[in-house]
Amino acid sequence: MNLEKIDIRAISLDELRVKFAELGEKPFRANQVYEWLWNKSSTDFSRMTNISLRLRNVLNEHFTIRPARLDGSQYSADKTIKSAFRLYDDHIIEGVLIPRKNRMTACVSSQAGCSLSCKFCATGYLERKRNLEPGEIYDQVVLINRLAREKYDSPLTNIVFMGMGEPLLNYNNVMEGIRLITSEEGLNMSAKRITLSTAGISKMIRKLADDNVKFKLAVSLHAANDVKRNRIMPINETNSLKSLSEALQDFFHATRSRITFEYIVFRDFNDSPEDAEELYQFVRKIPCKINIIEYNPIREAKFENSSADRIEYLAKYLEMKEITVKIRRSRGKDIDAACGQLAGRR
Repeated sequence: MNLEKIDIRAISLDELRVKFAELGEKPFRANQVYEWLWNKSSTDFSRMTNISLRLRNVLNEHFTIRPARLDGSQYSADKTIKSAFRLYDDHIIEGVLIPRKNRMTACVSSQAGCSLSCKFCATGYLERKRNLEPGEIYDQVVLINRLAREKYDSPLTNIVFMGMGEPLLNYNNVMEGIRLITSEEGLNMSAKRITLSTAGISKMIRKLADDNVKFKLAVSLHAANDVKRNRIMPINETNSLKSLSEALQDFFHATRSRITFEYIVFRDFNDSPEDAEELYQFVRKIPCKINIIEYNPIREAKFENSSADRIEYLAKYLEMKEITVKIRRSRGKDIDAACGQLAGRR
């Protein structure tokens, strides 16, 4: 007899019905359990109160639940909250709650560590341990939503995949995690309130287009010529700006969803008038908006944030060219929760 328990959140509803039939249980009982797991976010069979005690004992005998658990939070002076989540195998990931006047945003991770090695990002200096499971992605949203309600008496309004890892290198699990977050049998959040950020995996952006996804897409650009981008983002060596541009045009034509470009401004690297023109020439072919982001220092890298004058010049130049631009101010910098700072430090 195989005594190893099945991770009940790793199987589909149809598979759960089959398992229940094998155990001599009625199929509708599987529906009840599935609702507890994904609509009510239960991680404890004993709390599934409309299920008989006998069936709860059967569940405990044959199945297990392996949720991500809150492992501590840090609070920024600007009210940002960074949380550590411990996975079943003791890996630690991080997520961030970013409160604004009319918005509560959860920034979630897709991998434990990262394999892309972007030179300005603290996560990029970590070893990639593994991809997150759909349930672990879902759990971050549930736990950050609880924090939002407890601390600010407001539910989440938005989700951004801008935490640890490259979402498009964990494609299937991220897509299933988003389905659980957006479906009626899950959390029923709007896909239009979700933004997935990528360093630019052209092949997988085309897959997003083929799948006609409903969420928004953001691209970490940070340089608009291949020589510079290769220096700070090694993924560009196999995903050139030309291939990225073509993939993004395909994405827009398939989804009609405007791209967001993220552009961190580094002093004396990508903040000159020539850089502004190169950026314009790259983005003008794609319906988009640009978030200009100040650099958040990390101990592993020697980059510096550009001056306020150069950041302002960059924004005004693009606006003059009729590109939608917003200068984003960093949140949670004092607790290493800002863009590019997530590295499991507490």
